[in-house]
Amino acid sequence: MKKIVLALSVFGLLACKQQEIALNFLDEYVVKDSLVINNTVIGGISGIDYYNNNYYMVVDDATNPRILVGDITVKNDSIQSVNFEDVIIVDTISQFTKNHVLDLESIFVDKETINLVSEGSIQYKKDPSIFEIDTKGNFKQEVEIPNYFKAASKAKPKHNSVFESSSKSFDGKGFWVAMEAPLEADGEEPTFHETQSPVRITYFDNESKKATKQFAYQLEKIDKPAKGKINLNGTTAILEYQKNQFFIIERAYQSGYGSHGNVVRIFKATIDNTSTNTLEKQSLKNEKYIPLKKELLFDFSTVENQLTDGIIDNIEAITFGPILQNGNKSLILVTDDNFQLYGRQLNQFLLLEIEEK
Repeated sequence: MKKIVLALSVFGLLACKQQEIALNFLDEYVVKDSLVINNTVIGGISGIDYYNNNYYMVVDDATNPRILVGDITVKNDSIQSVNFEDVIIVDTISQFTKNHVLDLESIFVDKETINLVSEGSIQYKKDPSIFEIDTKGNFKQEVEIPNYFKAASKAKPKHNSVFESSSKSFDGKGFWVAMEAPLEADGEEPTFHETQSPVRITYFDNESKKATKQFAYQLEKIDKPAKGKINLNGTTAILEYQKNQFFIIERAYQSGYGSHGNVVRIFKATIDNTSTNTLEKQSLKNEKYIPLKKELLFDFSTVENQLTDGIIDNIEAITFGPILQNGNKSLILVTDDNFQLYGRQLNQFLLLEIEEK
């Protein structure tokens, strides 16, 4: 299969040497619509993580929050199969889950503990949350979040635009959680001209379970002409792939384009010694700060002719895949098909190669 390569120079991946990194598209695998396992429909996949020889995928379904457990077989630089083997039903009877709306958007697994990230429901005054369950789905504990993320805060988080993605830290000492869109106190949502549109990416320490640092990441403007009433762009997935260096997925969605309304790009974002720790800043509109450095790595519009019906769908999940035959690392990305509620969408699994030169 032909590879599409978008390369850039980065610093600090190998000591002080300049190194080039590229993401190469390798393959697409589409899971058929409305596949059922253990009496639940496969779809709505909003986050993925690899742990103990299994892939854990969280399903965005507030009426039946659940986790799919399965295997993705990669051979000869292609995805041979995606097998779903188990379903973990998330506890809905604990006092915590009764008090929250479980709009689950991201997952990471560590030491037999499943960590889940939820957007809550701002319009119903239900806070976003980060919490732990065991491998049976039973609630364990909640992680404390800064007050400005809460539904009733003066920072005014936006409905369906708060906690969207997460990543275990590269050093294993904590984890990162990223917003989808800016707090109203921080800036505007992206539009067709340049705006101040920072999302906060917050680091939580594993021991204290508290936020200890945070950085701002600026979203891109929307480039395609408007055809309908919905025109938005936000962060849907992050992965720390080296210390202080991230793959960040931005997904723009515009109505009026049918199944071709998504523009999906992967950026490299870097924390350096000039990046401002924004953790204690209550509003970024009136503060000076330096956001993360960012550079475009990959634009899925360059490979649309290799995808099913030329569609790049709603990518919301990213994790490391297996080591490829040539020794390079790989990435697996997954789309959220919204259970086909808004028209035809795909359960896409995408394989990319990480090439370091």
